[in-house]
Amino acid sequence: MSTTSENDASAATRDIAEVAAVEVITTAAVHLMSAAAVKCGLAEGDDAADHLDLDEARKLITALAALVTASAPDLGNQHARSLRDGLRSLQLAFREASVIPDEPGEGPGEKYTGSVV
Repeated sequence: MSTTSENDASAATRDIAEVAAVEVITTAAVHLMSAAAVKCGLAEGDDAADHLDLDEARKLITALAALVTASAPDLGNQHARSLRDGLRSLQLAFREASVIPDEPGEGPGEKYTGSVV
């Protein structure tokens, strides 16, 4: 590895080391939420429906539910509540966008969160 690459890697490691775990988890959750919202057809613009992909949305929402559920005890009430609210909104949006609704408790992420209906 060149000296420049080693310096870049060292700088990146220092940058990551300075970020609190809550921030890393919250950032990951926000990325999952944003991607799931787009895949549920909630993007802004006239072409929002073009991005609807419920199979992809299901995967993203399930991953988000697992992350939020597992990390909630360590995030603190303020952060966890906001993430849970966003997750629930996505789960409900998914149900609304589905032509064939899942049974209660069978929707995306509901094995981690319980039924949202």
